[in-house]
Amino acid sequence: MRIINLTNLFFFLFILDTGFASAQPKPAKLSPQQRAQIILDSIYTHYAVNGSFLLRENYPFDAGYQASYLGDNKPAPKGNAYSYLWPFSGTLSAQVALLESQPKNKAKRKEIDMKVLTGLEEYIDQRAPVGYASYVRTARQSDRFYDDNVWLGIDFADLYLATKDKKYLAKSEEIWRFVASGMDDKLGGGIYWCEQKKESKNTCSNAPGVVFLMKLYQATKKKTYLDQAVSLYAWTKKNLQDPTDHLYFDHVTLSGKIGRAKFPYNSGQMLQAAVLLYEVGKEKRYLEDAQAIAKSAHGYFFHDEEERAGKRFRLLKNSDIWFIAVMMRGFVELYQVDRDPVYLQSFKDNLDYAWENLKDENGLFYKDWKGERKNNKKWLLDQAAMAEMNARLKF
Repeated sequence: MRIINLTNLFFFLFILDTGFASAQPKPAKLSPQQRAQIILDSIYTHYAVNGSFLLRENYPFDAGYQASYLGDNKPAPKGNAYSYLWPFSGTLSAQVALLESQPKNKAKRKEIDMKVLTGLEEYIDQRAPVGYASYVRTARQSDRFYDDNVWLGIDFADLYLATKDKKYLAKSEEIWRFVASGMDDKLGGGIYWCEQKKESKNTCSNAPGVVFLMKLYQATKKKTYLDQAVSLYAWTKKNLQDPTDHLYFDHVTLSGKIGRAKFPYNSGQMLQAAVLLYEVGKEKRYLEDAQAIAKSAHGYFFHDEEERAGKRFRLLKNSDIWFIAVMMRGFVELYQVDRDPVYLQSFKDNLDYAWENLKDENGLFYKDWKGERKNNKKWLLDQAAMAEMNARLKF
């Protein structure tokens, strides 16, 4: 007959009652940069094309997909095997943002060179001046968009600033020569949107054009870049800003008609441009511009504060997620100057919420920030944008 030790029995019952026995150490919380890498890994798992460094545009692959953002009324070819340049370039932006947080990471640098930039070269187009086309060079010749090239130019400039490798700076300056060819005196200046459709001058080519020029100025200290940035900033503000709320309209046609839609990235890039100009000369007007844009954007592109998953915060309004990621660049830049945590806290709250609530079983994100509409097809650029935002969140 076995004797029961009453002390041990009472302790055992205490454990069961308190739940102590089932308590396990909590797993270490992932940093935003770790989350960014996980998202990138998911991208390369689900969007990769075997035998290539190129990517699909959607997951699952959709043979009937037609891109809707190419600027004409003709449908794009169906069933393209590869992503267009714009979504593919989003993976470069995410990788560069992650490298900036760990500039001595040789493995990350190698991944960018071998995986991303090798794939990017498939879009190079030798028409003078050399630039990147909207689709791969092995297909029929495609249009070239100045804004597509601006985003790449910024990424290459950031690569140079992070590594001091002159091959990246040479590529960035080559891209600027193409972008500069998209400027003329119509409407008093400004950069067109598309080389083959010079019908409008858009904020999405001009606002990041200022950022691009300021990055080139940081890299080279060539005053011509700074002078061009100051001029282009003034032109964009004069022609495309809504003076009632400091936010930016989408475009102006050559007839002077304003496309009045307001997208997060347009205002976010003028926010970033204003901060970069302020940092050079400490002219207060640029900081005031940046803070006015930030305040309005925080109101316009976010919902009012509400409770989500047990926490009160301002949920982002739905947009292309990449538009939001590019807007975030401006808020990150502003935080480096004024150290006001309010705006980046909103981004952090949204990214934390999305990580816990807006992913599918493949680790890919839905577009709807409320989580009410769960799209089955996931766009490459949305996923790249989530990676970029997490990579930039050092707050």
